[in-house]
Amino acid sequence: MLLSLKLKPLAIGDLIARLPIIQGGMGVGISLAGLASAVANEGAIGVIAAAGIGMNEPDFYTNFLEANIRALRREIRKARSLTGGILGLNVMMANSNHGDLIRTAIEEGIDVIFSGAGLPLTLPEYRTKGSHTKLVPIVSSARAAGLICKRWLRKYEYLPDAVVVEGPKAGGHLGFSEEQIFDPAYMLEKLIPAVVAEVKTYATPYGRPIPVIAAGGIYTGRDIRTFFELGAAGVQMGTRFVATHECDADISFKQMYIDSRPEEIVIIKSPVGMPGRAIRNDYINDVAAGMKKPYKCPYHCISTCDYTNSPYCIAHALISAKKGNFKSGFAFAGANAHRVTKIVSTKELLAELVSEYEMAARQLAAEPRVNPA
Repeated sequence: MLLSLKLKPLAIGDLIARLPIIQGGMGVGISLAGLASAVANEGAIGVIAAAGIGMNEPDFYTNFLEANIRALRREIRKARSLTGGILGLNVMMANSNHGDLIRTAIEEGIDVIFSGAGLPLTLPEYRTKGSHTKLVPIVSSARAAGLICKRWLRKYEYLPDAVVVEGPKAGGHLGFSEEQIFDPAYMLEKLIPAVVAEVKTYATPYGRPIPVIAAGGIYTGRDIRTFFELGAAGVQMGTRFVATHECDADISFKQMYIDSRPEEIVIIKSPVGMPGRAIRNDYINDVAAGMKKPYKCPYHCISTCDYTNSPYCIAHALISAKKGNFKSGFAFAGANAHRVTKIVSTKELLAELVSEYEMAARQLAAEPRVNPA
C-alpha cells in the first residue's frame, strides 16, 4: 500500500477533518467542552463524553436523568461557542438513559455520535428528518461490525458513516474478556484488517465508503503510520489527551498519569460486568483485598451494573477521581499511560504526532525495496 508522506484528512461523510485524529471520549468529566473544542480548533475531531456529564448539577443525585440532559445540552453549546471545528459525542449504550442523550445531541446538531459499550444496533432510529449528525459505532471485532452493518441496512436502510475499532490496550471499560485482553489473536493489528475487509463488503455495493478508525493503545505518530498501513483511515486517542492543559480533569488526575509506572497499569473487575484498565492506587488495592466501599446507588446509570452486590460504586469512584479525590476513587487509563511524562497543550501534542508520522513515513520511504525471488 502506497501511503502519503503527509497525514491525509479524514472524511466521515461530508465532514472533513484536516487531521485524521479523533480525541477519544473519556467519561465522567474527563473530556468536556474544554478539551473537545481545543482539539477541534486544531483540525482534529474533539469529543465530549456523555457518561456522568451532569455530575456538577445541583440535582444530580435526586434527578439523575434530567441533570445529565441539561448538562449535555450546555456542554455542546459551550463547545460550539468555542470552535467552528468538528465536534463529536461519545455515548455508551450501557448508559440507562442513552436514548435521551442521543436525542439531545442530535437536537443540538452535534456533528458525530460515537457509540459503544454494547452493540449500538438501534442507533439510527434516533436520527430525525434533516439531521446531519454522523453515526459511528465502536466495535471490538469484525463480526460486530458486520452485524451492525447488516442490521442497520435491513431495519433503517442506513450504513455506519465510519467504524471505530477499539483494541484491548484501551483505557476504561473493555469489550474483551480478561483472557482475550492479553491474547495476541485480539491485538488491534489483527483486528483492523479484518474489520476493513468486513465493512468493505457492505460499502462497495452501495458506493459509500466506511472509513475504519483504529483505537486503543495508539501513542505516537509512528503508531498512526502503522495502522494506516493496515488500512485504517484515522485513529482515536484518549490517553495522550489527558495530560493536556485543556483536559477537563483536575490537575492531580493528570499528574496520576505522569507519576504512573508500567506495573501500575492494571486490569480491574468493574461493577458493570466488564473488565477495565486503570492506574492502581490504594482504592483499587482495598477493593482487590476484599474491602467494601459503602455507598447508596442514586443513579442506576449503567444498565448492566450489579449494584446490589458490588463492593463499590463505579460512578462515585470515577467522579471522585475526576475531581482529584483518589482516596475515594481511581483513574481509568490506557495501556501506555505510564509513558506520559509532562503536560502539554493540545496544539503541541498534535504537532508532535504529525511530526512523528512524517518522520516515520520518510524513513519507510527511504528503505530499500527487496523484490521477491
